[in-house]
Amino acid sequence: MEEKKAYQEKYEAKLKEWKARIQLLEAKAEQVKAESKIEYQNMVQELKAKQQAMHGKLDELKASGESAWKEMRSGLEKAKDELKGALDRAVDRFK
Repeated sequence: MEEKKAYQEKYEAKLKEWKARIQLLEAKAEQVKAESKIEYQNMVQELKAKQQAMHGKLDELKASGESAWKEMRSGLEKAKDELKGALDRAVDRFK
């Protein structure tokens, strides 16, 4: 049970960190020229969709029983990798 809780806490902390990074990108989007603004907004929307997907996987993990949660880790790991990769690409693109 402790391993599951630690795992949940790890990803809840990651989601908070990434939410802050997404919000920073949103703030930057407000400052750029119109043509770049559309690109920023599209990236932010994609990031939010990936963030919601990860939230969904985390909610599934929270609701799972002790025996089933380890099987769900791969889905959460995949969602995490997709969100992190997209976020890193967006940050690199608009440095």
